[in-house]
Amino acid sequence: MREVDRRMIEEVGIDLPRMMENAGRHLADVATTMFAPRHVVVLYGSGGNGGGALVAARHLVNRGVEVTLVPSSSALTPVPAVQHAILERMGVLESAGRTPPSCDLVIDGMVGYSLAGAPSGRVAELIGWAGAQKAPVLSLDVPTGFSASSGTTASPHITAAATVTLGLPKAGLVGNAATGRLYLADISIPPVVWADMALEVPRDLFGPGQIVQLV
Repeated sequence: MREVDRRMIEEVGIDLPRMMENAGRHLADVATTMFAPRHVVVLYGSGGNGGGALVAARHLVNRGVEVTLVPSSSALTPVPAVQHAILERMGVLESAGRTPPSCDLVIDGMVGYSLAGAPSGRVAELIGWAGAQKAPVLSLDVPTGFSASSGTTASPHITAAATVTLGLPKAGLVGNAATGRLYLADISIPPVVWADMALEVPRDLFGPGQIVQLV
């Protein structure tokens, strides 16, 4: 998927903000249709996974859902920082305390497929908080603490009620108790990318719609 991202940006011209917008909108769609939340706490990291969660936050606010933002990192990379600035201008609240507020849905956008080693620090702290909540967790791409390279979960890790994975499902997500219900979302990867990488992906994968439930 790193190579897919690279080809989309460098060879096709579909840049990270466009992919992030697709990911976040689909995440918000699953959040509203599956959970119908009134108040969502969005746990977001510094990179692309966090950016997608911030996009979802914007769409949820636009649909009348109360959203509280909770960062797992003190700094944002440039593209997610743009999304965060939009939410600031919208007046979306950010929790400055150590303990996030109660809610009826947690969105996990802390660490995606770039996990290196077991979660620690604030990320581990927020994993523990999420696991102690009655509210279900909806993860973006992979639950935080899931290793996309090995298909296993670290300790600690998020145990999600549902996961919206992007592009193609990562090995190990299906049948993993941490995944929950698994959805596959279209981030507009052109068939030419799959063909150039010699990957056999059905051209009508998203024919019925841009979100497909796998499990």
